[in-house]
Parts: sequence; structure tokens; C-alpha cells
Amino acid sequence: MLKFAANIGWMYTELPMAERFQAAKGHGFKAVECPLFYEFEPAQLADWHGEAGLAFIMFNAPPGDMAAGEYGISGLPGREVEFQDSIATALIYAKALGSQAIHVLAGIVPDGESRERCFETYVANLKWAAAACAAEGAGVLIEPINTIERPGYLTTLTREARAAVDAVSDENLGIQFDFHNAQLMEGRLTEALEQNIDVIRHMQIAGVPGRTPPDMNEMNYPYLFGVIERLGYEGWIGCEYCPPAATGDSLGWAKAYGIG
Repeated sequence: MLKFAANIGWMYTELPMAERFQAAKGHGFKAVECPLFYEFEPAQLADWHGEAGLAFIMFNAPPGDMAAGEYGISGLPGREVEFQDSIATALIYAKALGSQAIHVLAGIVPDGESRERCFETYVANLKWAAAACAAEGAGVLIEPINTIERPGYLTTLTREARAAVDAVSDENLGIQFDFHNAQLMEGRLTEALEQNIDVIRHMQIAGVPGRTPPDMNEMNYPYLFGVIERLGYEGWIGCEYCPPAATGDSLGWAKAYGIG
């Protein structure tokens, strides 16, 4: 049976953060994830999470200065000390929440900087992060992100993320496979899964276009869920989509999995 986690950064936004954990539990989710929550204190989040008794799967490391257009700093030359500090911050949250993994954002390639040099920086930072996070019991995830929403992002294709994983060569590092991003950037999803299932540690789903619920628009998720099961994937699948109205009304696709 496939396992689904509610992404409470995208879902349940009709509620304050304090109520989203319980709302997810009420709909039958056994786990949650969240991209960014650094406006809240770790202890505060831990209280809300602990009361719901859900597993916490993953969250993003601090992304840098998003107001200035940044979305991750691990691939930015000259920011290595800042990156290490950001992982230290993320590990405080991971410990408070018992999170299984931290998603390390590669970042936008700066003007005048080569992608090659950024990738070298990325690999070196990931080697450091994989070891540092392993020491604290947290895994590290990397994700190819589409350039429609994040123009200039360093890693946009599954093969690029795979190249980073292979270069780092640490069991504590794996790919976060987002079906929405992969469909927008490359398609051939079955092939991507078959070729990389050995290093895929987490998955995320949403409809295309528009990051809708998975039973809306052009993607055939019943088929893809069958592929996932055939390949023996045992990890979590994050529901990183934007419900068009109340979150509960978007869960018709999930009733077969005890959610809704």
C-alpha cells in the first residue's frame, strides 16, 4: 500500500499552521511534510506536531534571501560558511520535529557565474551536508525543480540530480522525485523512475498544469501509482498540491488509500 503525507505548506492553507497537523490527521494522513516554516519556533511546531502524533517526513533547508530572488544557496560559490550555518539551523528543526529528511535547495545560478562552477560547489556542499546530517540522524534530499517557476535553477532534470548523487556517493543523500516538476521539464516519467528508483528517497505529487490535486488535468496518476508499486518503492509520497477550495474537498483521489 502506498503511503501519502500531507504537505501542510500547500494543503490546509485555509487554516492557521497550528491547526493543520490535526486537520491532516482528521482526514486519515499518517504523516506530514512542509517546505518552509522558519517564521515559527522549533518548540512551537513540535508541540503542534506532537499533539497530532504524525510522522514528519521532510522540510526545506533555509533558502537564502527569497525577497532578493534566491531559492537555495548550496550551489552558490562563496556562500559555503552561510550554507553550513543554514544546515545547523535546519538540524535544530529536524531534531525538534523528528524529521526524517532535509531537502537542500541548489539555488539559482547567479549572473556571471558558470553552471559548472556552481555544480562543483553544490557537490562539495552536499558531501559536507550528507555527513553532518547523518551524524544527527537526518537524511538529505535534492530535487530537480522546473524553470517555469524557478528560472535559472541549478538542477532541473532527474539526470542532473542523479549526477550529483553519484558524485557525492553517500548513502545519506537521495533524490526527491517531484512528478509535477519532472513532467514539466522532461516527461518520460516511467523511464525516470525505473532508472533512478535506487536513489529516490521521497516522492511528491501534483496535477499538471497548475500544481492541482492529482486527479485533475493531464497526468495519469493511477497508472503512475501502479509503476511505483511495481518498483517496490516503500517511502512516502508527499501531496504537494494546491487545493482549489477546502482541502478536504480535494481528497476524492485518496479514498482508496484510507484518506479523505
